[in-house]
Amino acid sequence: MTDAAVRAKLSALAPALRHFHSALLDVAKGEYEFIHGPVGGPFELYSLVMNHPQFQWLRPLSGLMATLDEVLDAKDRPLTGRNLQDVRQALGLLFADTDTRFAEFRAGYARARGDARVRETESKWRELLSGHEA
Repeated sequence: MTDAAVRAKLSALAPALRHFHSALLDVAKGEYEFIHGPVGGPFELYSLVMNHPQFQWLRPLSGLMATLDEVLDAKDRPLTGRNLQDVRQALGLLFADTDTRFAEFRAGYARARGDARVRETESKWRELLSGHEA
């Protein structure tokens, strides 16, 4: 797979993951507001996401997205099928019951997956990764 093809696939995946993350964040925010009352605005939400334990489960996905952005921003390095494989593997680990490091993420995801927007945005990024080229 050429650099351009890998870059195009990963470039399409990055916003799809952001939409998925946003949908998960909306569910987490709703859970928080149910217990603590309304969030005062975007700055308060940002502070909660960064510091409040109730949002901690989202951090592995946030970190993966940041790494993907760094890879895409490094224009001096050609991208290969290995980069795509790495993203597939990292996402697989997030959702794999066998990896205990991400149990908290999977518990949050399990609570959120009933949300229609979560399901819709998840299907989009999964569809982008479903290709078998490497």
